[in-house]
Amino acid sequence: MGYASVLHAMLDCGTTFAPMPKTDMPLLRFVADNFRNFNSRSTRDALFAYWDHVSAGGKMFWAVAGAMSSAQLGISLAPAIRSGLVHGLSVTGANLEESLFRLVANDSYKDFPEYRYFTKRDDTRILKQRMRRVTDTSIPEDEAFRAVEKVLVPMWTRAGERGDRRFWHEYFYDLVLSLPRSKFEGNPSECWLLAAAKARLPMVVPGYEDSTFGNIFASHVKYGDFPASIACSGIEYMAQFYEDYRGLSSGRGVGFFQIGGGIAGDFPICVVPSIKYDLQRPVKPWAYFCQISDSTTSYGSYSGATPNEKITWDKLTERTPMFVIESDATIVAPLMLQALLECTAAPKAAAKIIAASRAQTRRSLAR
Repeated sequence: MGYASVLHAMLDCGTTFAPMPKTDMPLLRFVADNFRNFNSRSTRDALFAYWDHVSAGGKMFWAVAGAMSSAQLGISLAPAIRSGLVHGLSVTGANLEESLFRLVANDSYKDFPEYRYFTKRDDTRILKQRMRRVTDTSIPEDEAFRAVEKVLVPMWTRAGERGDRRFWHEYFYDLVLSLPRSKFEGNPSECWLLAAAKARLPMVVPGYEDSTFGNIFASHVKYGDFPASIACSGIEYMAQFYEDYRGLSSGRGVGFFQIGGGIAGDFPICVVPSIKYDLQRPVKPWAYFCQISDSTTSYGSYSGATPNEKITWDKLTERTPMFVIESDATIVAPLMLQALLECTAAPKAAAKIIAASRAQTRRSLAR
């Protein structure tokens, strides 16, 4: 497959990447040969450093904000989880539930590629169709929210009756693992939640109250159907993450790969200074940092904060490999993941391609 074919596959939103021959490595070669400057260079260097870290035995923790599940990140994230490229996750409550929605209601989604030209009347029409628009796609109210509600609310009710307490994501893990294949409309191999549940990846879902099912949960608590205590709190998430981080950071350490900003990123990255200063225990810093964001650097914005600022908070060190890619994560993240999957399939060939690209960069710097 040539570069033109690869780019066509990348830009065709309806196309799933086909399995590549192990020796071709078209995406890795394309990045190595063509990504030389600006955000493309940051993408290349972040990709190479990611592979350096995990191929040496290190782990990688992902923080996912935005509407990445509605944007079908699972097409590339799910196989990356299965291939051992992702070892833990921090996700918003919306991303958690929307991965499940794509699995059970994919055929009922509607896309709106002309959304930029919509009027208020156009969006009111979408509301009346019982669709909830997320940029250029939409979540079907009845087939997604209401269908899942019929399964999840009884799980919460039983937990209340038994006095059980679980983390928010554990309810979703149990739900997605218990669903019969007859309930799937989406491709299960493209559901990152299903892949994470099968791998029992450590996860935090900070601020899960700010999600559709967080709101549904609150309404049932208000009516006394079950107590709020059946879902462990955010404080308990951090207390558990202390232990999860110590396991993840053993050996070569754990890197931090972030999409977007906000609480999905800020909550888990704080575990390092909290262990050091609040628990007063020794802790390894994050071993790698990369953020893909379309947020520009701004005053006081976490989403737009540069990695250097995190040094002052003792989350990273001046020796941590750091990368910022100011671009659309729906383009960059799948490209990086597919290239990394090529690396896992042919690590020796990948090492040669990466070494040659780095040698070319050194020559240009020496001029």
